[in-house]
Amino acid sequence: MKEQELEKIKQKALEEHIPIIMDDTLEIMGEYLTKSKPKKMLEIGTAVGYSAICFTKFLAENGYIDTIEREQERVKEAKENIKKVGVEDKIRIYEGDAVEILPTLNEKYDAIFIDAAKGKYPFFLKESLRMIQPDGIIFADNILYKGYVMSDYNKHKQRTAVRNLREYIKEVSENPNLETKILEVGDGLAVSRIKN
Repeated sequence: MKEQELEKIKQKALEEHIPIIMDDTLEIMGEYLTKSKPKKMLEIGTAVGYSAICFTKFLAENGYIDTIEREQERVKEAKENIKKVGVEDKIRIYEGDAVEILPTLNEKYDAIFIDAAKGKYPFFLKESLRMIQPDGIIFADNILYKGYVMSDYNKHKQRTAVRNLREYIKEVSENPNLETKILEVGDGLAVSRIKN
């Protein structure tokens, strides 16, 4: 992996205010992924490919990542970035809306990273639970959403996102098959491990 190229991708995304995974979130996820060494990983929300590229470091030998992105410009940039860093054999991009693509996937994944439309998190969870391996981990980024989720926030603009993120937290916390931690790193990270 060309680390210098990865650093350039990160700086460019930050300069252009493209949401990418925060360093502390990546560090925590890295700790989990180092232990679990996923063979197959799914990412919902590619953006410019930065997080998927970072995750390739933690894959098992011959492991790969499937990632979904609906914005064509982002897909184009992600493909270029993945090539620049030299990990194109490890990442497969599905182009289109995750809501339409997820139900068509019949893979089983060792780890799933949810980082797309906040209002769709409960749907993403339902699909993730269907595809996660028996000892897999589901990560959901931005789960505290600027602190709004844990406050009495009720402004109209973000109301749906906040309500659905709260629903996600409730579901992963109350599901008897999951062991969930809500971590206050980055913008909040939910880590749900499937109980054996």
